[in-house]
Amino acid sequence: MTITIAPATAERFDDVEHTFSGGGDGPSCQCQWWTLTNAQFQASDRDEREGMLREQVAAEPSPALIAYVDGEAAGWVRVGPRTTQPRLARTRNFAATTEPWDDPSVWAVTCFIVRKEHRGQGLNQRLLDAAIDHARTNGARVLEAYPTDTSAAKHSANDLYIGILSVFENAGFREVARPKPERVIVQLDLNA
Repeated sequence: MTITIAPATAERFDDVEHTFSGGGDGPSCQCQWWTLTNAQFQASDRDEREGMLREQVAAEPSPALIAYVDGEAAGWVRVGPRTTQPRLARTRNFAATTEPWDDPSVWAVTCFIVRKEHRGQGLNQRLLDAAIDHARTNGARVLEAYPTDTSAAKHSANDLYIGILSVFENAGFREVARPKPERVIVQLDLNA
C-alpha cells in the first residue's frame, strides 16, 4: 500500500468529492461547517457550499490536504487559519483556548474524512502529520484542534470528524483545556 498526501487544489476537486462520497456528512457539508456561521450554513444549500469549497481550494495556501492510497483519493483534512473558520470563535466549548481568536498565525485542524474502505489504516495520523508540515510551511505559529477523547464517551464515526485525541497526542500536541469530559482543546507550538 502506497500512501501519498497532496494539497487539495482546483485541479484535484474531483478527488475531493470522491473522498467526501465515502461515508459521513462530507457530500452535504462540503467541509463548510466551520467556515460559516450557523445562520449562514442553514441558509446555504449543498450546491452553494460546493461553490464555496471550489473557491477555497483554488486559493493559496490550500485549506486542506488529500490522502491517496495506491492513487485513489481516500482521506481529507482541513487545516488553515482559525480566522478563516469563524464558527470556531462562536463555539462555547472552544472559548477556553489560550490564543486570541483574531491572530492569523494560529491555525486549526477541524475536519477529517476517511472513506470507509480505508479506515483503520492510519490515514488520520498521516494526514495530521502532513497538516502540521503544511501549517508550519505556510507561516502558522500555533496549530490548534478540538478532538474527541474516545476513552471518555462513546461516539459514532460521524461524530469523530474533528479527530481523536490519541492521534493528536501521538503528534506531540498538548492539552490546553477540557470543556467537557470528551471534548479537548489541544495545541502544538510550531516554533518549538
